[in-house]
Formats: sequence, structure tokens, C-alpha cells
Amino acid sequence: MTVIGIRCDAGARTGVGHLVRCVALAEELTARGADVHFLSDLGGVTWAEAQLEQRGLPWHPAPFDEVGLVAAVRRLGLDALVVDSYVLPPQHTVAVRAAGVPVLAIVDGETRGQSADIYVDQNLDTALTVDAGLRLTGLDYALLRSAVRQLRPVTAPVHQTLRTPKVVAFFGGTDAYRAAPQVARLLADAGVSFDATVVAADDGLRAELLAVEPGPGQRFEIIAPTDHLPKLLAGADLVVSASGTSTWELLCLGRAAALVWVVDNQILGYDRAIARGYAAGLGRLGAFDDNAAGLLRDLLTDPARRTALAAAGWSAVDGRGVERVAGALLSAATTRR
Repeated sequence: MTVIGIRCDAGARTGVGHLVRCVALAEELTARGADVHFLSDLGGVTWAEAQLEQRGLPWHPAPFDEVGLVAAVRRLGLDALVVDSYVLPPQHTVAVRAAGVPVLAIVDGETRGQSADIYVDQNLDTALTVDAGLRLTGLDYALLRSAVRQLRPVTAPVHQTLRTPKVVAFFGGTDAYRAAPQVARLLADAGVSFDATVVAADDGLRAELLAVEPGPGQRFEIIAPTDHLPKLLAGADLVVSASGTSTWELLCLGRAAALVWVVDNQILGYDRAIARGYAAGLGRLGAFDDNAAGLLRDLLTDPARRTALAAAGWSAVDGRGVERVAGALLSAATTRR
């Protein structure tokens, strides 16, 4: 049996995007008969820990240094290691490769010095530059969970004017920058009817959201982070979310999306998705202007505009990226064995 290790991070400030895409890859690897072990710092985020427990994926504490990582690789008998981290020192991947174990690095726009046999950059129009190694770049390699892929519609959705629009707003498993209340107020300022489900990552956010006063014909339902989010998304007429790894899930599902950029490393993906017509852009969190509320008003009242966004996004992400990446990784692991 091929044994694969995954070294990724999650946490209250880090978020869970690295973990979510690694879980997607782990699902595909285990479906192909591999044994997958996570060596990860999950930052005490209960939701993140539950994602591994529910799937029966073994989880080991993240090794402190490169010596500990190589020791863990040998102890677990790993045939390959996946790395997805913005903070892991490059010496770790250098040491693993020197020990004869291939490395796959999941990156965003730049390698951050990581040494790898395979680089995966699932971002739109990426121009990743590496000196050596296999490059798997672009939306064809977007790593999406099975819960999302199985809900992908056969054809792009077509929106009608037959009901009050259903909105889902979410900002990752931790919403570290407290986006949900700001977006809820922006929705209320749009001044048109909607039925919105907003995810509150913690009790503090829930209290802030409950304080947002809806206007006539507007309704907010505040929920905790849920494993049923893909089903909620599949039934939404409009999704409001941060620009990031979840964007590719929305595109795969054919959802009309309005994106917010929260941190600087999201700007490039945000600009590219909007320029391609895959999503609408509300601007920077904390700096919304009158145009943002107007854009939401247009999206909520114009089914043709939502249909155009849904069709463009649905065509861009086919949901099979995880199959392509898993195939390349297992090929490298088999060669090593």
C-alpha cells in the first residue's frame, strides 16, 4: 500500500483553506487505496479536527523541525509528502527530498522557497516559476472536496424571477477578520428582499449578526459552521464569500458569487476572477463604498446577471482537478518505491 503524508496548517488566524484542499486530495488518495496521514498543526480549531476524524484520517502533531519531520517520514514509512503551508521553513522539504522521499508542494503564486518534485498552484491564470519539478497550474488542478463535486450540476444553472433570492454568506471556518457582520449590514443596505443564511464562526460573531437589523422583506438566519455547507451553496441564488480557495468550489457548483478580498494575498485571485466574469467584486473588507450595496441590489434583482456569472464559473472548473493531482502524486510515489 502506498503511504502518503500531508503537512498542512490551520488555525484561528491561518484559517482552514490549506486543510480543506488537503482533505480533498486525501479523499481521492484513499479512494485509490492509499494510506494517508496528516502531520499538522490544526490550531485547536474543532471544525478542522472533525474533518479528519469524520473521514478516518490519522492525525499526528506537526514535527518541530526538519529532523523531526524526516524522522516522522521514516517512522510512518511515507512514500511521498504533501506540503501546504505559508510558514513552514523550506529546510523541511529540502531535508525530506534529501532522504529520498518525493514532495508535492501546494502553493499560491509563489513557492516560498519550498523544494518539491511536483508543484500545484490551483489559482486562476497563475504564472508560477520554478527551476525544476513538475508544474500543475491553473483551475484544471483545483482541489475540491467530494461533497462539492458530487453536487456539481450537469448544466449551468439558469436563474428565474419566481422567488425571493436565497443568499448564503460565509467566510471560512474561522472568519478571522470578522467579515460576516460587515457583509450582513451591506446586504441590508441593498434595500431589496432576500432570504439569507449567514455562517457565524463563533458566538461573538453570532451576537454581532443578530444585531444587524433587516429591512422589509429581508430575513437573516444565523448558523454555526456546518458540514452541510455545500448543500446550502447548491441551493443558493447568490453566494457572498471571501476570495480564496472556496471560490473554486463556488465556480464548480455554478453559483453566482459576489467576492470580498480580506487579506492582501487574495487580491490577485480576486482581480482575475472578476476580470474573467466568473464572479462579481464587492471590494475590500472594511472599505466598502456605496457601489458595493448597489452591486448586491443588482445581483438580487437581476436573474440574467446571476445566470451569466453562474454559466461562466461553471465552465471554468470541471471538478476533476483532484483526480489529476492524485494521479501525478501516486505516480511519483510509485516510482520512488
